[in-house]
Amino acid sequence: MSEAPNPDYNPSGVGDCIDTNKLPWIPIPNVSGMSIKPARASSESGIFSLVFKLDSGATLPSSVYLGGMDMLVLSGKAEYEQEGSKSILNPGTWGFISANSKVNAFTAIEDTEVLANFYSAVAFLKDDGSVDSLFTAMDVLGLAKNKKIVLVPNSLSACMEIEGEPYKGNGEPLEIASKNAGKLVNDSVDTSENSEVTHPHFVDTREVPWIVLPGMEDVGLKILRVSEETGYISLIVRHNGVADPHTHIGASDFLVLQGRLGVRAGPPEGYGPGIWFYEPAGARHDATQRVTDEDLIYTANLYGPVMFDSGPGTQIESILSWKEYKGMAEANGAKLVPSTKPDDSSLLAWAPLKSAD
Repeated sequence: MSEAPNPDYNPSGVGDCIDTNKLPWIPIPNVSGMSIKPARASSESGIFSLVFKLDSGATLPSSVYLGGMDMLVLSGKAEYEQEGSKSILNPGTWGFISANSKVNAFTAIEDTEVLANFYSAVAFLKDDGSVDSLFTAMDVLGLAKNKKIVLVPNSLSACMEIEGEPYKGNGEPLEIASKNAGKLVNDSVDTSENSEVTHPHFVDTREVPWIVLPGMEDVGLKILRVSEETGYISLIVRHNGVADPHTHIGASDFLVLQGRLGVRAGPPEGYGPGIWFYEPAGARHDATQRVTDEDLIYTANLYGPVMFDSGPGTQIESILSWKEYKGMAEANGAKLVPSTKPDDSSLLAWAPLKSAD
């Protein structure tokens, strides 16, 4: 491992990541007790990514998700209600809500912070079931603009053209910024406070096994979702080595939970917990690695294959797509089960369901 991924780092402007710890919590109009830290919003696809916070006792109104949504509870505790069943979601719980799902309620038992990726808008409903309001990528863009927050670019060309500076106001760190957030997903810690999950599209990530591949003993994977329709992959990654040179054929996003992540063109000290990355389609990394002795653990959504080689101009050595990740899970006994939604082609991580009673 090299001493630093880029000793000549000279930051200017905004890059492909955003430090959520330096952003304010922005209240959401029409949803009492909810606020967000925006990270990405696309006016082309309608996808948006953010961290949202619910104050203790606050409830998201009954909602219909017009596109899918994946989420990881970072801190606090929440009660989730759908289809006559309730789950208690503690930190480390990951979930996927498929498109056109109706969620009755999401209530914060304590102040709760959640990483969320929305694939389209959410419709908040009135008590009579009619639509009260929509929450869309354009709303996220508007809220960020009002606070003079520059979000990550959505394309490779936009990365070259981005203008502006990081947010200069007073930020409010995430709860995970001052803690060892790797314990949220690490199965080697005490699991006495695991979530009480009754919905099959949620899983306590500490109960999902790490997959360690031959020849790659310094990398561990928890495979959470494989979509056979879109090719999207959701993972938890324990990354203690140096990744081979690679190109993101499809886009990807990451949130650092523990340790410090070093990338080419990044600061020598790396990026720590609460840093959210977006790699647009076509982005290339000649090296990605941890820069401390601590386990580097981060979330990862891959929106297409990743291509590996030996360096610029060399032949392609391997391509990892949804088919390879599905094969890894099967070969290593990490059970994936089909979504219970008939129109959802997702394969989801499985752990024994627990009663919330």
